[in-house]
Amino acid sequence: MNWDDLRFFLAVAAAGSLSGAGQQLGVNTTTVLRRVASLEDDLGARLFERERTGYRLTAAGEKLVEALEPVDRRLSALPRDFAAAGEGAEGAVRIAAGEVIASTLLAVELSAFRDAHPGLELEIVTDPRLSAIGQAPRIGNPLKDVDVALRLARPTQGDMLMRKVGDMAYGLYASPAYLEARGRPGQMQDIAGHDLIGFPRSETPLGPVWWFSRAEKSARIALRSSSVEARATAARANLGLAALPCILGDVDSRLVRVFGPDVLGALEMWLMARNDLAQLAHVRAVMEFVVDAVKRHRAKLEGREHDVRELLPRPHPNH
Repeated sequence: MNWDDLRFFLAVAAAGSLSGAGQQLGVNTTTVLRRVASLEDDLGARLFERERTGYRLTAAGEKLVEALEPVDRRLSALPRDFAAAGEGAEGAVRIAAGEVIASTLLAVELSAFRDAHPGLELEIVTDPRLSAIGQAPRIGNPLKDVDVALRLARPTQGDMLMRKVGDMAYGLYASPAYLEARGRPGQMQDIAGHDLIGFPRSETPLGPVWWFSRAEKSARIALRSSSVEARATAARANLGLAALPCILGDVDSRLVRVFGPDVLGALEMWLMARNDLAQLAHVRAVMEFVVDAVKRHRAKLEGREHDVRELLPRPHPNH
C-alpha cells in the first residue's frame, strides 16, 4: 500500500468532495480520484459513497478514519512540537477563531498583549468551521494546524483541554430605512410578513438558530448565509431583519437592534488547546490572553451595552 494515499483519503473525508480535497492538497481532482481509487484497491474496500452532494464515508471509511485520526493529529503537530522545544514564554503561537471573534475581540486587545509579551508572535487564523453552530464535524480536528482555538460550541472530540470562557449573545438587527418602510416589530408575532436574513438550514437549532427556525414560518427568507459579515451587509442594504452577534450589531451605526438576546439567545464560547501544548509557557500566555479579553468584553459579548435608537415617526399618507 502507498502510505501517501492516506493523505488523500483524509482530505476527501474532511472536505466531502474531490475538488475540496484537491484545493487543500494543491492537486487536481483527477489526482485525488486516482489516489483514493488506489487505496480502495489496496484495501479491498469501498471507502466512499459517491453521491450527488459529494463523497460520504462508508462503514469501512469510518473505520479507517477512526484508526487514522490519532496518527494524523500527532504527525500534523510535529512541526509545532519541535518549534516549541526549549521555549519559555517566547516563540510563535497559532490561534484559530471565527471572523467575528478574531476582529472584534482578539485584534482589539493585541496591543496590550504585545506590550506584555514582546517576544511572542501571535498568528490568528480565521476558520469558518469554528463559528459554525452545533457540534464540530466528525472529520476535521480544530487543533490540527493550530495551538489554540476558540469555538462557538462545546468540543466533542480529540485529546484537548477545554474551557467555557463566555457566551456570544445574538440580536435581530435592521437598517433604519428598512424599519421606517416596513415597521418595527415589537414582539414575536409582529415578524409575520417581514423579510429575514438568517442561517443555513444545515445549522444545528441552538439559540438564535432555533429562534430563526420558528420566526421564518410566518416571514419571508431574503437570505441565508453562514457568513456573519454577509448577513450584516445585507441588513445594511435594507434587505431585511438579520440575526447577528450583539458585539457586532450593537456598535454598527447603520443598524438598529430590534430584539436582543433575551429573545434570540446566545452561543457558548469554548477555548481549546491540546493537553500537552497547554503546559508550555507561551501557549498558556495566549490562553490567558483570550480569557482576559473575554472578561473585558463580557458586557458587549452578552449584549448588555447598546444604545437604544428611536426611529422617527412614520409619515401618514394624506387623506
